[in-house]
Amino acid sequence: MLIHAEAQHLHPAQHQQSFVPDWVKDAVFYQIFPERFANADKTNDPAGTEAWGGEPKPRNYFGGDLLGIIHHLDYLKDLGVNTLYLNPIFASNSNHKYHTSDYMKIDTAFGDHQTFVRLVQECHTRGLRIILDGVFNHTGVEFFAFKDIKVNEAKSKYLGWYNIYGFPIGPVNKPNYECWWGLGDLPKLMTHNPEVRQHLFAVTRHYMEAGIDGWRLDVPNEVPHQFWIEWRKLVKSINPDAYIVGEIWEDPVPWLKGDQFDAVMNYRFREACLSFFVNGKLGARQFDSTLSALRASSQHDVNYVMQNLLGSHDTERLLSLADGDEKTMKLAWLFQMTYVGAPMVYYGDEVGMKGGKDPACRGTMIWEKKKQNQKLLATMKGLIGLRNKYAPLRRGSYRTLMTNDSEKTLAFERSLDGQHILVLVNADNKQRNVALALPDSAGSWKQVWPATTTAKTLQASALNIALPAHEGMVFVEGKKP
Repeated sequence: MLIHAEAQHLHPAQHQQSFVPDWVKDAVFYQIFPERFANADKTNDPAGTEAWGGEPKPRNYFGGDLLGIIHHLDYLKDLGVNTLYLNPIFASNSNHKYHTSDYMKIDTAFGDHQTFVRLVQECHTRGLRIILDGVFNHTGVEFFAFKDIKVNEAKSKYLGWYNIYGFPIGPVNKPNYECWWGLGDLPKLMTHNPEVRQHLFAVTRHYMEAGIDGWRLDVPNEVPHQFWIEWRKLVKSINPDAYIVGEIWEDPVPWLKGDQFDAVMNYRFREACLSFFVNGKLGARQFDSTLSALRASSQHDVNYVMQNLLGSHDTERLLSLADGDEKTMKLAWLFQMTYVGAPMVYYGDEVGMKGGKDPACRGTMIWEKKKQNQKLLATMKGLIGLRNKYAPLRRGSYRTLMTNDSEKTLAFERSLDGQHILVLVNADNKQRNVALALPDSAGSWKQVWPATTTAKTLQASALNIALPAHEGMVFVEGKKP
């Protein structure tokens, strides 16, 4: 067992000037894949739309739309999340909408611009924020500029928008043009071209003027840094509080210097959590040191706005990875909601949805209560509520108190303005005793998770408590007498 007396600190105040939006420190994100969330308008269903609840496939449709999201905003508000992240809503000939045909149009299967504006307004009325998926590295082959090149070839005024190797333009299965990962239906935009930049900047301005609160950027590592430097200036000139988060799976440091993104989708956090909670590849000490290294690699405030996810539209669902073990999933949730950074919930995880790799992870949301896992839903709601209630969990310093590799236990403290919160975690498959000296305090410690009628109150200077397998506990320091 390793007791940490001084190491692994993360203090809430440092001397670096912050460039991140302060509100994101209090954010709990909820990711929505619009085509699969809710179908409220049957009149805009694509041809061949299948019955809700069917098997998700690469090219099938179930009719989800923006009105469906609007109709379930009260559900999301009740869940406790406060920021929505939507996968692309631009016009596209795919169910995921990453094959843009017109950035300036909402896909007709989702609604129209008026519906979108209503969605933004309905979110803001409820105190919810909303960010959109910006797909600026590539378009679909139906995009106007690419179609013009196919017709006019070397005479096209849009020739410089793409990197064309020859004519005629080849079919998507044999592309003779630069495309994303060699996929012919995703021709790559030349973002160094001033006309391309002008168009993408106009798109950015269009949606920001409609009131969105930020952007998630698709494969931004494929786009030159200079583009993002200029793009950030535009975004922040329209709304200095807008949040910019990039999809970076590896080392994000080059994008997090204050001139490009505010944060990234924290896939490295996800990998560490899976390696500790789900597959046991990391012991408690290595898990702790891995996260410590991640925190150390970013500027202080960036850590507090990282989008900490355990799953997304690009990954297997957490419950499937855990082989249906709900206790393991709930313990990972507990850590996610008490750790440094802005947690993100992938739609449907809270009601027990399962799914393997894409497209299986993109199933239709379960809305029938009898088919929802109500116990999981109550757990998620409770954990989000815990985070929302206690500011140290969102903004406080972080200090590791104990790690025990052989017993797969760890303990850490979150502190802010004199309030201390103690979190205990047992990732082992058997009950373990956790023993450690409590942080200096003349007050008592009240158990707030799990919140039960037998919740404990600790008044000793040392802790020795039995922690059930795959469970955690949270204690909040009470007022000093």
